[in-house]
Amino acid sequence: CSAFPVSIFFIIINEFCERFSYYGMKAVLTLYLTYFLRWDENVATIVYHSFAALCYLTPLLGAIIADSWLGKFKTILYLSIVYTAGQAILSVGSVSELTDHNRDGLPDNSALHIALSMVGLVLIAIGTGGIKPCVSAFGGDQFEDDQEEQRSTFFSLFYVAINSGSFLSTLITPNLRASECGIHTKQRCYPLAFGVPAILMAVALVVFIIGSKMYKKVKPQGNVLLQVCKCVGFAIKNRFRHRSKEFPKREHWLDWASEKYDKRLIAQTKMVLKVLFLYIPLPMFWALFDQQGSRWTLQATAMNGDFIVNPVLIIIMVPVVDYVVYPLVKKCKINFTPLKKMTVGMFFASMAFVAAALVQVQIDKTYPVFPAAGQAQIRVINLGLIQGEVRFQPQLHTVELFRNEETGYMTFETSKLKSIDIISPMAETSLPLNLTAKERYTLIFEWKVSYIETHLILDNVTSKPKEGNNLVRFINNLGYTVNVTMDDMDFGVLPHLSVSNYSIVPATKVPYIIQASQTGSVSYCTGLSKKFGFGSAYTISLDKCNSTLDTVYFEDVAPNTVHMAWQIPQYFLLTCGEVMFSVTGVEFSYSQAPSNMKSVLQAGWLLTVAIGNIIVLIVAGASQLSKQWAEYVLFASLLLVVCVIFAIMAYFYTYIDPNEIEAQLSKEEKEEDKKDQDDDEKEDDSRM
Repeated sequence: CSAFPVSIFFIIINEFCERFSYYGMKAVLTLYLTYFLRWDENVATIVYHSFAALCYLTPLLGAIIADSWLGKFKTILYLSIVYTAGQAILSVGSVSELTDHNRDGLPDNSALHIALSMVGLVLIAIGTGGIKPCVSAFGGDQFEDDQEEQRSTFFSLFYVAINSGSFLSTLITPNLRASECGIHTKQRCYPLAFGVPAILMAVALVVFIIGSKMYKKVKPQGNVLLQVCKCVGFAIKNRFRHRSKEFPKREHWLDWASEKYDKRLIAQTKMVLKVLFLYIPLPMFWALFDQQGSRWTLQATAMNGDFIVNPVLIIIMVPVVDYVVYPLVKKCKINFTPLKKMTVGMFFASMAFVAAALVQVQIDKTYPVFPAAGQAQIRVINLGLIQGEVRFQPQLHTVELFRNEETGYMTFETSKLKSIDIISPMAETSLPLNLTAKERYTLIFEWKVSYIETHLILDNVTSKPKEGNNLVRFINNLGYTVNVTMDDMDFGVLPHLSVSNYSIVPATKVPYIIQASQTGSVSYCTGLSKKFGFGSAYTISLDKCNSTLDTVYFEDVAPNTVHMAWQIPQYFLLTCGEVMFSVTGVEFSYSQAPSNMKSVLQAGWLLTVAIGNIIVLIVAGASQLSKQWAEYVLFASLLLVVCVIFAIMAYFYTYIDPNEIEAQLSKEEKEEDKKDQDDDEKEDDSRM
């Protein structure tokens, strides 16, 4: 019986592919909801955490189906088919060409894409959640009772498969999304980012089916979770029936179930409920932890840089904490119990959100100020050879501009700013204004010997460019009509002093090639652009065309200046918190419960994750906080309060040894059986 079952390799490969599929899809989900479906950040956060909550509620359903009806094999098989279908539907829903009839790269019928995406996410949640409690247990079933060592090796390999799949997918799928694809118009490649996880899930399903003839399939034997629930329900109902003072009190309220359930089940349920009581404060940790995929992802889009840090930190921190930190603490003779570790983990997570709030404050400082209600912003650019004086009437402001100088955006009440006077040494002009509130304008002017030529342009930029992209447009100041291109982007034909529309330009580490071709002529000139960062907008003036093209840059929106590296402290703290809280929590739970009640505690643990995500839904939906940093501080404060409560609960907790208690129960059962046997023998003797 010492041979290693071949069947478990199919299970391990299946788990690797499934975890790649799930975490790969989840890594880009918030960005998809925000930038493809074009939902508000709060709505995207609510949908993301609703999906996460559903993923951790459905394991209860999966465990009941497997243990009470279909068995683990059929449950994994059928729900994997549902899972694969969900991934495929989500991938199809991300193809903009389904409804992009005008070929502008944007879906024309968003309702269809939303419907497909939501159906896909629900099916994925049912699939991934339903198989979650079954796969590891099904792997354990492949071993005989005397193969404890081989079973332990399997669970280690299973854990490696989980972490490898999630690690690789979190690195790969964001890069797949960042690539550009499309039939008519190139755009962020969500079909590829979702399609690869869908293919991996299909591979997981095929691999699982291939090994079907090798599996040891245990028949359903009833769900212990249902037994515990029935025992608790009967105890409450029976206690309510006997609430009168004429009935004597019992040592524990669960003892009211003794009329129907045996002592062993009642004693085991008492041990489980003792641990589950400690679970009450835990959802707050998950409320913060799971915001890595929502709020923190969106925070990163407003920063400068492009790298992934969290999966790397997890791989590094687990062995560091286990083999460096804990041994050092032990050498210092500090009694670092599991519950103390969990308390420290919660504190680290709270501090991670304080760090996130500090980063957010710095990000907010870089945001441009856009006009509020009743206001408009206007800037003036002098493209002429001679300086001019600009007066904002009636007598609001005066500024003098030299060639290729600008005023920067200035904010005015729309009801007060009536006109702009431009005065040069040779001429002057007055431009009446009727500005629209909450809009930005650019006024360009140039001296023309006897008059001043002016152009008032509506800028159409009232927020930071999304996804770290940049916006670029051109002004033709060359004196003749040109066609302007920048690499493969065509900005069209621009007459003198006309302005192109903004085009989206991705961040680049190398300059683009700008070319201005004179219409009706073979002559052209080229030049290199600046290296564009993240989240900026520029108006580029084509100034001179000699041997090379000279350009002047006017900054419409400043680029992101807070680097993503500043997120490392918050990820480091949260990862430390995860290692000390999550890993320790599972180990503690298993050490404090009977062997046949592990699934009940697993269900309770997963339920705390689901409730944590529901907490985020409530806060995101009800919060009246206008600043994101304030919401981070709110979550940090809530977890800090919960951390104190949990520390108090942990202080009064008494550790138990379930094996000792079960051994005592077995001894008592044997003594009772022997007593019953002796009583029966005495009764038989008396009859004789």
